[in-house]
Amino acid sequence: MNRLVLATRNRHKIEEIKTILGDLPLEILTLNDFPDCPPLLEDGLTLEENSLKKALAVHRYTKLPSLADDSGLEVFYLNGRPGVRSARYAGENTTDDQNNEKLLKEMRGVAPRRRGAQFRAVLTLVGEGFREATEGACRGRLGESPRGTNGFGYDPIFLPEGFGGTYAELTSEEKNRISHRARALERMREVLNKRAGR
Repeated sequence: MNRLVLATRNRHKIEEIKTILGDLPLEILTLNDFPDCPPLLEDGLTLEENSLKKALAVHRYTKLPSLADDSGLEVFYLNGRPGVRSARYAGENTTDDQNNEKLLKEMRGVAPRRRGAQFRAVLTLVGEGFREATEGACRGRLGESPRGTNGFGYDPIFLPEGFGGTYAELTSEEKNRISHRARALERMREVLNKRAGR
């Protein structure tokens, strides 16, 4: 295996994944290299379902091994919401700011000790005759208001354990060491190395 297609057009995810997997002997392509690939549906009930669905769809279209990510923020006080609906928590075609605003509104008045949350990522690799998945999580808590300008999604309101700042206040290097996606990617790196014969 010497080529891999990332099943995403999300610029932030592409940068993060390419940075973490950049030293592997792989040509990493994205959906930007396949502009006619149909839109990917994310209508599964779990992160696992969505990740597999996206990887399968891109593999079928490109005939190349495909790596898909689905990730979400799980707030324990809200029984795991927004979870699989993280990207559209405030409704279809809403912005990150609108999603953050809705979540903070729901958590208004909740004591700091009850604001525990985790980011969780599920990666699925699909190729001819194989499917493999890895998972990563980063625990922390929700802040009271957005802070920081790095990152995307819920990064400005998530404070990872062991840090005084939000994901959005960390440098890319710091985030890439501790993030849910980084942890899932480190596990996936082992899978990719085996597939590449290393």
